Amino acid sequence: MLIYLKKFREQISVKGSSRMRRRTLSLLPAAALLLVSGMTSAYSAPKTLLVLGDSLSAEYGLARGTGWVALLEQRLQAQKNDTRIVNASISGETTSGGRARLPALLAKHQPDVVLIELGANDGLRGLPVAVAEANLRAMGDAVKKTGAQVVLVGMRMPPNYGRAYGEQFYGVYGKLAREWKAPLVPFMFEGIADQPQLFQADRMHPNAQAHPTILKNIWPQLAPLLKAK
Repeated sequence: MLIYLKKFREQISVKGSSRMRRRTLSLLPAAALLLVSGMTSAYSAPKTLLVLGDSLSAEYGLARGTGWVALLEQRLQAQKNDTRIVNASISGETTSGGRARLPALLAKHQPDVVLIELGANDGLRGLPVAVAEANLRAMGDAVKKTGAQVVLVGMRMPPNYGRAYGEQFYGVYGKLAREWKAPLVPFMFEGIADQPQLFQADRMHPNAQAHPTILKNIWPQLAPLLKAK
């Protein structure tokens, strides 16, 4: 930009009248300021984060503003990060439901980052792991085609579902993250799974006291992607 302005000055000094030169040169600082301002604004434009999850991200059984997504928004605001968060999580959602809803969400919100927190309900219903994997892969591929970045959140099944099923289910998340070269939160419940006091009466959904730990698990993988453009 500075080179351009210098050349512009030289052209004016050769071709313009003295009065025109004085008038035009007086406008150059303002023009330069506007250009720099525009470039800075574009560079620092806030990002949009789409959270596609189930009850674990939809504040099921919690007071509004106490779930990990709300805590994330509060942390970003405290850091003066203007990331726009679209929480499209629905209680009871499966990978099939998320796959069906995703195209419209991508078109409407045009996110820069999409966090996929799905699969727990597939596993709890004993659905085939191959089906959940196919749905997750389709979602990740759809996101990547838009140029957005994917963050995948892993989940484990309770021991009573059997070791083979549990390992096959859990392995899907790492497999897809490697394929996409995407950040992976290995286990959403790390640090709370073995703490009964951190769950609601149904022993399935974390209570409000657990959600800061959930955010702590997700933050290291997500935060670097939310820096201003």
